[in-house]
Amino acid sequence: MKAITWLAALTVGMAAVTTTSCSENQSVATSNAEWGTNIDTAVKLAKAENKSVLVEFTGSDWCPPCIMMHKEVFSKDEFLNEASKNFVLVKIDLPHSDPELTEANQPVVEKYKIDGFPSVLLLDSEGKEFGRFYASDYPKTDQFLAHLDKILTLHQPN
Repeated sequence: MKAITWLAALTVGMAAVTTTSCSENQSVATSNAEWGTNIDTAVKLAKAENKSVLVEFTGSDWCPPCIMMHKEVFSKDEFLNEASKNFVLVKIDLPHSDPELTEANQPVVEKYKIDGFPSVLLLDSEGKEFGRFYASDYPKTDQFLAHLDKILTLHQPN
């Protein structure tokens, strides 16, 4: 009898975990926007699509403001759908859990003189910088998108 009770509890528990996993995946997967990992590739794509490039510099597993920005802004469908209308998205991550990735991305951080995380760099379709700021200064999706819109408006030729 104990074995049957234990088996029933295990089955219910696994069903709950599976249901939770599916729900979480569905809520994240509704946007078609994707984050690239190579700035040069993104610039070429931006030129072909008449867009700019938004580069997020992050320490995804050790930087509390970076983790907060991912949760509150960068993973949200509202952000992904709106930002991808004008930008090709790139994430340059320096995680402690992946020293090889950190080592590979460190030259990019140095090239663009990134001095803190999370930083956002905006490049035109020629790869020229036209904006940079600390992402955590705009911790909500609507604030972040409004700031991007303001920078884009100032950058566009008259």
